[in-house]
Amino acid sequence: MPHIDLPEGYPGISAGFTYRPETAKPMRELAHVLLHEPNSLTPGERELIATYVSSQNNCHFCQSSHAAAATCHLGDGAVVEQVKADFMTAPVSPKLKALLAIAGKVRQDGKLVTRGDVEAARKQGATDVEIHDTVLIAAAFSMFNRYVDGLGTWQPRDEAMYARMGRHLADEGYNEPSIRQPVVAD
Repeated sequence: MPHIDLPEGYPGISAGFTYRPETAKPMRELAHVLLHEPNSLTPGERELIATYVSSQNNCHFCQSSHAAAATCHLGDGAVVEQVKADFMTAPVSPKLKALLAIAGKVRQDGKLVTRGDVEAARKQGATDVEIHDTVLIAAAFSMFNRYVDGLGTWQPRDEAMYARMGRHLADEGYNEPSIRQPVVAD
């Protein structure tokens, strides 16, 4: 049960966005730039960063929707699950592993990121833009996760709904809602 009177039938962040569209617009735009627009990191890699942070923050809605988007980009849900469980043993590039290590520290406390972490990422080929965007994805998703959970939003367990949402996010990005009307509660 949400902590405030949110619109019924809108899961996760969609409820907050529907409740307050004027704050949704810049949040959607930020997510679109970070996860969907052209970048040297693939959309799948960026979605993996968002998924990893959301899973570590234990936000069911965000980890499920972004895992579904990552799966659409990568074509392999097993990789996504491995990143969530233990990214160091997952079949992803050493560069992405170094960036995920940074993202994990930002998720806890940005001050935990050291020069050594940044140098390790650079040694694996990460650019300053990729390091910047990793930090911002981790920070933004920590905020998004806390927004979703802090409002006590409804977070359905229907994996088919997340698969549809993930397809929309992978194809269309974040500027348009993936859920335009209420869905039936599970």
